Amino acid sequence: MLKRLFDVCFSFLGLVILSPLFLSIIALIFFTMQGKVFFIQPRVGRGGQIFQFYKFRTMCKASLKVEGAFNPGDKSRITHLGKLLRKYKLDELPQLYNVFKGDMSLVGPRPETQEWINAYPEQWEIVLNVRPGITDNASIEFRNEEDILAACENPAEIYRNVILPKKLEYYTIYAKQHTFLRDILIILKTFIIIFSK
Repeated sequence: MLKRLFDVCFSFLGLVILSPLFLSIIALIFFTMQGKVFFIQPRVGRGGQIFQFYKFRTMCKASLKVEGAFNPGDKSRITHLGKLLRKYKLDELPQLYNVFKGDMSLVGPRPETQEWINAYPEQWEIVLNVRPGITDNASIEFRNEEDILAACENPAEIYRNVILPKKLEYYTIYAKQHTFLRDILIILKTFIIIFSK
C-alpha cells in the first residue's frame, strides 16, 4: 500500500510540475518530426495483463517498417531530437501516466512485449507477480544497451541469449526481495546517473 501511495503521489506531482516540459517536448516533436507524438505499444504487465505503454516518439516515421517493432541496436531510426530525449531519459516521461493509472510502478522490472515474455515464460511467471516499472537495477546496469547491441553482428540474438537472461536475474531478485527503502535507493541512483551525463 505504501509503494502504491508513493507511486500515485509522485506520478501526479510529476505530471503537474513537469507539464510545461511535456508541452515543450510535444511541440518539438510535432513541428520537427512527421507522424505521431507518442509511441504506444502493448506491453505485458502484472499478472500477464496487457496494457498500453507510452513513450515520446524518438524515431523517424519512415524508419518504422512495422509499428512497434523492436530492432535492437538499430540507432539509424533515431532522430536528432530523439537522441537528446533518450540521453536524458525524457522519452520515458509519459510513463508517469502509466504509473498514475496503475499499469506500472516507479520502480520495477521493465515491461516487455509478448514476444520476449514467450522466450522465457518460467522466469517471467515470477517477475510478473509485481508491477513493471520505469527504472530498476537492470535499467541502471544496461543503461548503454543500445550502444552494446549496435556493436554486435546479430543484436537480436545477443539480446535474447545474453542481455535478457541477465535482466531476468535482476528482475527475479527484485520480485522476491523488493522493499520500499530499496525502491527509494534505486530512484536516487537513477537520478544520479541521468544528471551525471
